Order: sequence, then structure tokens, then C-alpha cells
Amino acid sequence: MKYTQHNLDKVERIIEESGYVIRYERGTFQSGYCILQEKKVVVINKFFQTEGRINTLIDLLPQLDINFDALTHESQKMYEELMSVGTGK
Repeated sequence: MKYTQHNLDKVERIIEESGYVIRYERGTFQSGYCILQEKKVVVINKFFQTEGRINTLIDLLPQLDINFDALTHESQKMYEELMSVGTGK
């Protein structure tokens, strides 16, 4: 995957379509992110560049409660691609 704003937007859309809010904030994040499960908020270190943002969000996907059926067709395809890469399929 190329590290472009367009691809970042696609990954963000998957998470947002599952009811999460993504916020870019500064703070002392051990791994660059913080998940507030009860409020469905993902907080990413705002100082990350596009590549870091994409990689962090992709790393988070398996930990999030993604409602596959609620995703648009385009997001479903992207989600399947990301999950197959992550699991080595």
C-alpha cells in the first residue's frame, strides 16, 4: 500500500463507518495511539506523518469492533485486503 492521504482516508473511513471517532491529538502515547473503548474513540498521535498514521490505524484494526456489514462495499474490499495482508493470506 502506498502511503498517501487518499489511502489514509480509506482506512479512516473503515473505522468511522463502524462508529468510531478518530482524533489526532498530542500526548504521551506509548505506541502512538489510545483507544477509549466505551466511547468508541481512537486517539492517534497528531505528530505522526501519513505513513505512521496509516500503519498505526492498520495495526489497530484487529483490536476494534469492526461491523463488516455496516461498511460500504468499497470499505469492505479495503478491509478484506488489509486483513489478508496482516494475516499472511
